[in-house]
Amino acid sequence: MNPRPNRRSIMVLAVLLCGLVSAFSPTPGAAFGLFSKSAPKSQVLPPSGGARAVEFAGLVRLALDEQRYVDAGSLLDQASINGVRSPELTTLTGELFLARSRFGDALNCFNQVEADPRERAKALQGKGIALSMLGRSDEALAALTTATVADKTMWRAWNGLGREYDLRRDWPNAIAAYNTALTAPGARTAVVLNNRGFSLLLQNQAAEATSDFVAALAKDPSLAAARTNLRIALAWQGAYARAAVTGAGDDRAAVLNNVGLAAALHGDYGEAEKYLNEAMAAKGEYYDRASENLQLTRGLAERKQTASVTAVTVVH
Repeated sequence: MNPRPNRRSIMVLAVLLCGLVSAFSPTPGAAFGLFSKSAPKSQVLPPSGGARAVEFAGLVRLALDEQRYVDAGSLLDQASINGVRSPELTTLTGELFLARSRFGDALNCFNQVEADPRERAKALQGKGIALSMLGRSDEALAALTTATVADKTMWRAWNGLGREYDLRRDWPNAIAAYNTALTAPGARTAVVLNNRGFSLLLQNQAAEATSDFVAALAKDPSLAAARTNLRIALAWQGAYARAAVTGAGDDRAAVLNNVGLAAALHGDYGEAEKYLNEAMAAKGEYYDRASENLQLTRGLAERKQTASVTAVTVVH
């Protein structure tokens, strides 16, 4: 039997890797909580008088694929106004709720269509993702596992399983799930590589994790999470100067904070203080996260010094 998730055991690294991509978005490049700020794109809607659900579903799917969430919502509203209903439209509504971080509403949609043979695999995948994001880990693992049995090509379900196994510190199954996700048709490989790298970092395999983050950025240079995690992996190996290099658009204070925390967890307390102080200076105002990490660093350093004095006393 797999152990239950021990969230506290990975809490420090989870905080450290604040750039981790959730990777559960239904469409390339999408991330929960991000909305289209542009006006809906003009489009030809199916005739309101006798539109078939499949026509609406095709347009909604295209809008989701292009991350046009305002358009997708408008299309779904239009379908509802015209009395157009179908299990596929309900599944797509759940996907839109996922993209908007409305996980409870998404779960409700997927539950409605889980029994439909045509929608079952997609509904179970969405249900598992929603449950995972709601913290209902055991239920998420069951739903995602069933989804992959129903359709072995569902990369997001495999990716979600990787995350759930990571929470359980079940590393062999986590890596196997990510590896399967990478081979699935249509997989967003940059996201999966980033998350596999995160898993390797949790396993204290920083060099291997670095390779995955580099590969993820080669696939998608805009993936900020992989760039953040690459810096952390470098810092984890003591390459603090390389990890602290920033470019245009980077939050230098956040980068320095992450490097400082990595140094502290690595036991290099002098380096940690240096980078955390630089982070606070770069912020230009009170930086609570860096300040807390500085206190953590000093506490760890004091404990180490006390332990050393005790050891010397015992020896003599």
